[in-house]
Amino acid sequence: MDVARYAESITLRGFVLPEAWRYRDYLIEAFTDDRPFDQMIREQVAGDLLPADSLAERQRQVVATGFLAMGNTNLEQQDKTQLEMDYIDEQLEVLGRAFLGQTIGCARCHDHKFDPIPTRDYYALAGIFRSTKSLEHENVSKWVEQPLPLAEAEQQRYVALEQDLQAASQQLNQWKAQLDPKRRDSRKSLATSEFSGIVLDDSAAKLVGQWTSSSSVGPYVGAGYVHDGHQGKGAKTATFEPSQLPPGEYRVRLAYTPGTNRASNAMVRVFSADGETTVYVDQRRPPSEDQVFVSLGEFRFEKDGQAFVLVSNADSDGHVVVDGVQFLPVAAEVAGGDAARPADADAQQAAQALAAEKTAATQQQIQQLEKQVEQLQKQLAQRPKYLTLVEVQPPQDIPIHIRGDVHNLGATVPRGFLTALQREGTPQIAADSSGRVELAQWLSSSSNPLTARVYANRVWSWLMGQGLVASVNNFGTTGTPPTHPELLDWLASELVRSGWSTKHLVRAIVHSQAYRRQVVDADDLQQQIDPANTLYWRGHSRRLSAESLRDAMLRISGELDTTVGGSLIRSGTKADYNYRHESTRRSIYHPVFRNSLPELFEAFDFADTSMSIGQRPRSTVATQALALLNHPWVAQRAQAAAGRLADKYGTQEPLQLIDGVYQECLGRAPTPLELQASQDFLQPIEQPAPDQTLMNQRLVLLVHSMFASLDFRYLD
Repeated sequence: MDVARYAESITLRGFVLPEAWRYRDYLIEAFTDDRPFDQMIREQVAGDLLPADSLAERQRQVVATGFLAMGNTNLEQQDKTQLEMDYIDEQLEVLGRAFLGQTIGCARCHDHKFDPIPTRDYYALAGIFRSTKSLEHENVSKWVEQPLPLAEAEQQRYVALEQDLQAASQQLNQWKAQLDPKRRDSRKSLATSEFSGIVLDDSAAKLVGQWTSSSSVGPYVGAGYVHDGHQGKGAKTATFEPSQLPPGEYRVRLAYTPGTNRASNAMVRVFSADGETTVYVDQRRPPSEDQVFVSLGEFRFEKDGQAFVLVSNADSDGHVVVDGVQFLPVAAEVAGGDAARPADADAQQAAQALAAEKTAATQQQIQQLEKQVEQLQKQLAQRPKYLTLVEVQPPQDIPIHIRGDVHNLGATVPRGFLTALQREGTPQIAADSSGRVELAQWLSSSSNPLTARVYANRVWSWLMGQGLVASVNNFGTTGTPPTHPELLDWLASELVRSGWSTKHLVRAIVHSQAYRRQVVDADDLQQQIDPANTLYWRGHSRRLSAESLRDAMLRISGELDTTVGGSLIRSGTKADYNYRHESTRRSIYHPVFRNSLPELFEAFDFADTSMSIGQRPRSTVATQALALLNHPWVAQRAQAAAGRLADKYGTQEPLQLIDGVYQECLGRAPTPLELQASQDFLQPIEQPAPDQTLMNQRLVLLVHSMFASLDFRYLD
């Protein structure tokens, strides 16, 4: 996880990566199952593009790509091209250090000064990741999350929820538009149900002549509109006739979309009880009512009388657009708040009452839909997601950025790999492929001279305290030469021969004499010959990591929660600042927040999660001893441990209790001197009789002193 710079937040604003934990669980499961390491490489680099035989395998593969998506980058960068290249640079640097032991990022601005990595190779690799999308760009860009593949039944359930949410949201917008017509501004298509009265879309009109359908200019009623084109002036009409129009007085409105190529004299004829009325509409001007309508006037219609509207392109000086016609009862128009008013006061009062009733009903409907939308959103938010990146089509080669400047471009470089490591059988990148699959194959190939050696050296360093190549993340010229090159070659060969089995390699190392040697004091001659113990003539003292220290105290106190997997981030956490780490789960499952690590982690050399770390720093400073002596969390664990140990071993036999304390805290029996000193401390000679309260208090201090001791922090 240190090598993969695992973290669950980014420094910028403390943004939390809520799905990062899946990658951590992937690593734990992979090493537990002893998954071949070459397979792990392929899954982490291109898992989303690999074939899968089962749903579990598919889920594992896509989650593994989170390795490439945890970069700690400035997402506020407004030059998005610069941001993307910074992100790619971070990906290449981590990938190079993790699998090849190479500082690839040094070649971004110029040929590598020490290693055979020209700038062309850097941009050949960068083109692979430029053909993927790792960020969603906004003012502050965002990482990419995708829905986790699910079983078919579960998948269909979420698809149905998405459809229900889309339908409910659309209905909600329509109802809100009835109260606030300005909400229609941002939408291109308006449903006929949003308007009062009888609305006939152009699809319901009787068309004569060849009209052209379109939806390029909005807003419009329904799915689109029709226009008369350039030909056939005077030969085209559109007739709107409602099937049943109750008798009464109506305001008739025409819907159209405006434009500079529209007719300024579109002829519209209204046939009513009072005869025929011709109106000319300037369709170059925006509609004056509800963004889509223009009023043709008020007309009286009788039962079984003529009631239709005819639009013609006769003598028009531009395109005639036909979108729809509305027959709006004058009383309903007053209820909707339009300009016309009934002359009769009683009618006006009735219209106002009708308007109030309609508004109340609309608001009730809006409230119900808002609750429905909220519930659907909550259900959809429960769908599992994973942190990843996605392919971009078509893939693209990128030019060299001269001196690393994204706006100073040189020759374009085909996508590819490090030329110094080309071998027979190196995969070729297809024109329609980003190259990630081929990159994964190249990295995990047994013929790659670096990958197996880098990983074998890494495993050796984890077990022995230092690598055969001390600079475990740098096998280049500026790194440290191997102390035992033949041994490193043998370990790499053994790793590949075993099918890239990590457990096999661990077993081979821990069964060796070099690993099993004791920690002994050196005499003068030995110290002169090999002061750093590079020849492994004695054992190394291994310091416990911050996580191991914490877990050891929790185990001794009986509080360690061994539950496996899952996220510990509290629901609703949006930023990591001042986060309270309160869980008693194993430390490996604790949120790794870049702005808010537990204090013990910071004191005891936790890895810098902003970069790939091959080996943590080893400091010995006063703050470490002070943290173990004075930190409230350590004191609480000592008190809980003392209570558990007193219950387990009893306080009536101090020698048995002291031996139990040493065995549980230090893994060994006390020396005679330690036994006597501890007994004197728990039962002072000056006490005339045993004082149980005093003994309990001193037992807490005894356990606390164990936690603060060097023997507790080091393994021999």
